[in-house]
Amino acid sequence: MSNYLVTFYTKPDGSKPVSEFIQSLEPKMQAKVIRSLEILEANGPTLREPYTKALGDGIFELRIQAAGDISRVLYFYVLGHTIIATHGFIKKTRKTPPAELRLAKTYRADYMRRMKEEHT
Repeated sequence: MSNYLVTFYTKPDGSKPVSEFIQSLEPKMQAKVIRSLEILEANGPTLREPYTKALGDGIFELRIQAAGDISRVLYFYVLGHTIIATHGFIKKTRKTPPAELRLAKTYRADYMRRMKEEHT
């Protein structure tokens, strides 16, 4: 039984960047991303490299590789053993692009603001 719940960040317009990313992938990579999310859900913060990597400021990346292609799904933790997957991208450079990290932080700030408003 899983101790964590992976949830996809939902933008104010109702779209889910991680869902859109997964749907854009080839079937083999789709399966690997979904399986990797299940492994993350089962293990939470005990899951380490090569599966995950901390990028700083509470943002992490889930690392997926299939047939030479490299995908990443960025995520963060919230109270209650919940993992929010913000978005995904195909990795083409050695380091995670700063724009992807900024996007994850923007999504996290939006998520936290909306959760605060919901509970006020």
